[in-house]
Amino acid sequence: MDALKLAGVGYVYSDGIRALENISFSVGQGERVSLVGPNGAGKSTLLRILAGLYLPTSGIAEIMGTQLTKKDAERLRRNVGFLFQDPDDQIFMPTVWDDVAFGPINLGLPVDEVKERVREAMRQTGIEGYEERVPHHLSFGEKKRVAIAGVLAMKAPILLLDEPTANLDPQGRRDLIRILDALSETVVLATHDLSVAFELTDRAVVLKKTKLYDGNFRTLVEDDRTLADASLELPSLCRLMKTWRDRTGGSFPLPLTVEEALSILLRDSFR
Repeated sequence: MDALKLAGVGYVYSDGIRALENISFSVGQGERVSLVGPNGAGKSTLLRILAGLYLPTSGIAEIMGTQLTKKDAERLRRNVGFLFQDPDDQIFMPTVWDDVAFGPINLGLPVDEVKERVREAMRQTGIEGYEERVPHHLSFGEKKRVAIAGVLAMKAPILLLDEPTANLDPQGRRDLIRILDALSETVVLATHDLSVAFELTDRAVVLKKTKLYDGNFRTLVEDDRTLADASLELPSLCRLMKTWRDRTGGSFPLPLTVEEALSILLRDSFR
């Protein structure tokens, strides 16, 4: 059974703006997938459909093998943890402890289990000792950690992340990637930053209101047409190595990591 499945999904807003058209793909349990594309491509709208927050206006969406309908939406949403792009849209309780505990409490869990889930989620996200702090007095990166802890405390099998590293400084970005990389749940993240997608996922679905590409990153980074159509820019490492390959007449596949690039450069330097 797939964790998520879309078949011919489209979405039109009430003002008539078409956000998505004929989207079909599935996400296996435990798989990590990036939705990549420019602003306005429909990434956030599609995440909300996958979360059961929006119902598709055409086509079929399934969560854990069950079709998403108005009748079943509330029940199916319990399978999904959703991280909003702006943590201020997600954090609203007076203390960090209250915020992280909000979801488990509303699941009707016993007090001891709520406490255990909150402690574990705060440990995972590196915010132990923040229990009594006021969320809105925290830095943006700290707020992101609190928001993620609240999602993890729900123990949903599917995590949906909307631009998780947006507006973070380099250290905050690195810390967040470390947290997310350690997760074992099914993950779908929306981003326009291919370097983040490389680090956290194994597969890309490229969107521009419809699906332009679905596959691995090694093929995508060589697909100039899809990259141009989706207004995607290769990370600086890939651009550097592509220039090196063109100027030296090399035949290597573009590297996705610093280690891969270094291996190519060392190999070529000893020829």
